[in-house]
Amino acid sequence: MKLVKAAGALCLATLAVFSSPWALAQDSGWYAGANLGSASTSIDGAKINSGLVGNWFNSSTTVKDEHSTGYKVFGGYRLDKNFALEGGYFDLGSFGYTATTVPAGTLNGTIKITGLNLDLVGTMPLNEKFSAFGRVGLNYAHTRDSFSSTGAVLVGNPNPSKSDANYKLGLGLQYALTESLAVRAELERYRVNDALGSRGNIDLVSAGLIYRFGDKAQAPTPKYK
Repeated sequence: MKLVKAAGALCLATLAVFSSPWALAQDSGWYAGANLGSASTSIDGAKINSGLVGNWFNSSTTVKDEHSTGYKVFGGYRLDKNFALEGGYFDLGSFGYTATTVPAGTLNGTIKITGLNLDLVGTMPLNEKFSAFGRVGLNYAHTRDSFSSTGAVLVGNPNPSKSDANYKLGLGLQYALTESLAVRAELERYRVNDALGSRGNIDLVSAGLIYRFGDKAQAPTPKYK
């Protein structure tokens, strides 16, 4: 519900700004695309170890897997050559760790993140082919944790999950291959809830293709009295 209200407010505010006839400029129209890349995060090994040591273990060491493959599929509408609304689905992959304790035992944890996003994208043309863009928006991420253990370690809740709305930011470059087809390279940061009461960042570095539908709309001709 929070995401729906926030997304609705963002859409209404943006459409209000660009509701004049001049918003139907030559560069408006629908587009779609997909990106594939590398996702990364930072797992707090010190916090994991201290939590285990605080629960009757003498020591703990952690091996972390902080990198994964991520992708997104998206669609959007360009309001003009500088602004667009873009929404999509993302899968940031999975991350994990293995903590080894004394007395002998292990704790294995993984987290998988998927979700939806709605962004306002601002584009600055650099020349006829290249443009730079930035984005700010909301992501509604679903995080699913999985815990297992061996030996002296016991797991209370093996499969916690959480769905939550947070912010999303990004920067990128785009190169037009044709009037309809372009390639993108971008860096995005997703703020997510880890399903255990903490929030952290997932960074996605990706590249992909974007396809623009239909012919360019003609700019309205001014009428003079």
